[in-house]
Amino acid sequence: MSFIDRLEYLMKKNGIKNKSELARVSDIPYTTIDGFYKKGSDNIKLSTLRKLAKCLHCSLDYLTEDSDIIQPNTAAAHFDGEEFTEDEWEEIEKFKMFVKSKRSQ
Repeated sequence: MSFIDRLEYLMKKNGIKNKSELARVSDIPYTTIDGFYKKGSDNIKLSTLRKLAKCLHCSLDYLTEDSDIIQPNTAAAHFDGEEFTEDEWEEIEKFKMFVKSKRSQ
């Protein structure tokens, strides 16, 4: 899976509809994200990758194609050493999106 494939998969998994929304929630300029699609992803800054990993709840290794295992970014949350299944992570993500959606009400 390419970087763009992983990015789109993670966006969908996290309920992020498009590049514009990703730019907003990740605090990365839209032009930077759009550049991944137009120019490629060979020279992405580490700080940008960290923001994406945190926003998309994955490890840097997964995002950079060094691993096929999606792991939560351990800097983003603390879970007392518990491990969760993929289904449990999906439930956690759904609940997180539900809680965030209540902010705008």
